[in-house]
Amino acid sequence: MEIAPIRTERDHRRALKEIEGLMAAKPDTPEGDRLDVLVTLVEAWEARHYPLDLPASAG
Repeated sequence: MEIAPIRTERDHRRALKEIEGLMAAKPDTPEGDRLDVLVTLVEAWEARHYPLDLPASAG
């Protein structure tokens, strides 16, 4: 399983496209493991580049 860090928008789009193709992967298979790793990388990249600005709670 060769997976590289997501560094650019292009890498991000590629990872999303690959995730789309793996959505039916069964858990505990090489495809399922690849899906898990790619989702984790995409989530980390999106958190860094598209942070959610949540409203401050009134308190």
